[in-house]
Amino acid sequence: MLHENAAEFSLPFTQVPQVARVHHELSDGRVLSGLQWGATSPEIVLLHGGAQNAHTWDTVCLAMQRPVLALDLPGHGHSDGGAGDPVSNATDLAPAIAALAPAATTLVGMSLGGLTSISLMARHQGTFLRLALIDITPGVNQEKAGHITAFVNGPATFESFDDLLARTIEHNPTRSESSLRRGILHNAVQLDDGSWQWRYARHRDPMAPRPLDHGSRWDDLAQLDVPVLLVRGMARGSVVDDEDEARFVEVTQHGSVVRMENAGHSVQGDTPVELASLLTQFANS
Repeated sequence: MLHENAAEFSLPFTQVPQVARVHHELSDGRVLSGLQWGATSPEIVLLHGGAQNAHTWDTVCLAMQRPVLALDLPGHGHSDGGAGDPVSNATDLAPAIAALAPAATTLVGMSLGGLTSISLMARHQGTFLRLALIDITPGVNQEKAGHITAFVNGPATFESFDDLLARTIEHNPTRSESSLRRGILHNAVQLDDGSWQWRYARHRDPMAPRPLDHGSRWDDLAQLDVPVLLVRGMARGSVVDDEDEARFVEVTQHGSVVRMENAGHSVQGDTPVELASLLTQFANS
């Protein structure tokens, strides 16, 4: 479906890019999965948000046209489950990144992937030379992200694809139906009884609490002696406010902020071409 991504955002598509599904087995037997773009060792590693998967970066990768590794977080996409918090995610992802993208210099994390990125870099300093956070800071809380958790914590299954699509459209009013349809096809599976389930929901415990208190990540962020870019969505749905931005600038040793006026929380979905250009410049800096 990559030709559809390209057409929607007026990107050239003369041939199908080289994309491979890659895997890494952890020491406990669990397997993490991802998409490797390009024939050479990845230069950039992309981590998606909660309830998403590596395909959320497809249009960004098409626009960047450089070697990239987009990973499925534990319990998402084609990756086996994990505890799901940023620290546990970072512990799981570190060996996978070392094996699949040993030469990568730039880490990009959106939402839960951004909090995971902060934890990973704080505990494995020297792994990356720079970090980009997509519409996320440790200041996120239930009040700011309530619209997202309301969507994620929805029904466990859906009777039909159309039901799943309708709910997705309801919670993503700025996105085109075609892009949301593609996203569902990558992020949901049809069960034996004909119903549909989100891939992340396979590992979700509906009784488990999901606290959104990540304040300790501020201390992790302050440790990082590398350039850190915050890409803040300014449209409806962003989970970063002015207080978060001000604290980010205060806490980071080498922090900078770019505001994306036409993007909400999912910057990679709302303005993927603009984000690709920004990340290319940042990775080359």
